[in-house]
Amino acid sequence: MAESFRIDPLSADHDRSRFLSGSDALDKNFREQASQDIKRRIATCFVAVNVAVPEVAGYYTLTATSVALNALAPEVAKKLPRYPVVPAVLLGRLAVARHYQGRGLGGILLADALKRIARAELGVFAMVVDAKDEAAQHFYEHYGFTLLPNEVRRLCLPISAALQRLATRRQ
Repeated sequence: MAESFRIDPLSADHDRSRFLSGSDALDKNFREQASQDIKRRIATCFVAVNVAVPEVAGYYTLTATSVALNALAPEVAKKLPRYPVVPAVLLGRLAVARHYQGRGLGGILLADALKRIARAELGVFAMVVDAKDEAAQHFYEHYGFTLLPNEVRRLCLPISAALQRLATRRQ
């Protein structure tokens, strides 16, 4: 990717009006809902801004969630304390503007989200995503997410596994 991006928390300085990812639901959420969710402390939103042309190239949102211990794969659950639920973060939205798609920016945003979660001084076992369609599911599976048992498109990735994958890719 020739472009250089910085990833910042969403602020009023970011122009959201022209953002088009190809998904009406994701675009509408970004334009109309994201800042309200931030104000209400429902979610946080981070944007990738092209440094050369200051425009929003992509975004993601994070919010707190939990996963029932018995909803995890048995081989994962057996390694955890017997609490009824384990703490997680929901990657609620992830979108890349159309003219930046296919250049790896989605993976960069996902890596940023995982690193941000790992740096947080909170106990967070995993990242959870709800893939909107089969293509999104394949995207997340490519990065190591696995379907939660008995779920259609809800996937999970333990933070420790994500950090291992990121460390391996840097080497």
